[in-house]
Amino acid sequence: MESKSEQNEWSSGVWDHLTAVRRQSPLVQCITNFVSMDLVANTLLSAGASPAMVHSVVEIPDFTPHIHALCVNVGTLTPEWLPSMKAAAEVASQLGKPWVLDPAAVNCSGFRLKACLELIGLKPSVIKGNGSEIIALSSASRGQTKGADSSHESTDAIEAAKSLALSSGAVVAVSGAVDIVTDGNQVIGVHNGTKMMQRITATGCSLAGLIAAFLAIDSSRGLEATVSAMSVFGIAGELGEAMANGPASLRMHLIDSLYGLDETTVRSRVNITRLG
Repeated sequence: MESKSEQNEWSSGVWDHLTAVRRQSPLVQCITNFVSMDLVANTLLSAGASPAMVHSVVEIPDFTPHIHALCVNVGTLTPEWLPSMKAAAEVASQLGKPWVLDPAAVNCSGFRLKACLELIGLKPSVIKGNGSEIIALSSASRGQTKGADSSHESTDAIEAAKSLALSSGAVVAVSGAVDIVTDGNQVIGVHNGTKMMQRITATGCSLAGLIAAFLAIDSSRGLEATVSAMSVFGIAGELGEAMANGPASLRMHLIDSLYGLDETTVRSRVNITRLG
């Protein structure tokens, strides 16, 4: 059980990260999938960041050096897009810019698994996936999933996440009923969020983009920045669900709630615990 002072420290950190994103408006390049582009861009805008959906390999050398963070999501991966992802990740790594890998449905094909392993070789700052994706990626073996859905709870993936974090050097974030964040040593649980968010496509992709924005303003503390982003997104989901009639209206209210978050709401709703 967290002490009150520890809870206050987490709450303060979450609010400080969000206000820094709003103040600095970091430029986040998103090479993401066709399904998620709209929600990812609107999530970043509502949080105060500046999204750029630049995915042409021709533009990478000119554009990527100027970004503050990168998010790569392989949801609708094609052989034509993989070179762009690799090129942007390479530039980001070389220039010390944080980047996030979202290995969506990594275990559904050998092509996707190989691509994600190659991308991990380019040193992402954070790897964010659901339980099944992280377990599959950690063992580099193909499992069975239902598309990009998770058949494992996030808590089932704690050991796999720790192992992946240690082998890759990345912070690993596992989304689920309780979001798990680990650097291989510390394990943090984020208890914010709502089940209905799973009924909206691209919420996971949007979370990855938001993590990138938070990393952009605090890249030296990747674990804390990731925890803050996950808590903020979860709180916005909780507030949105209270106003929603279903997934379609939750999508709208999620964006509005993220835009309107204030200090009192954030501090009172942050629910973060240390699990290890």
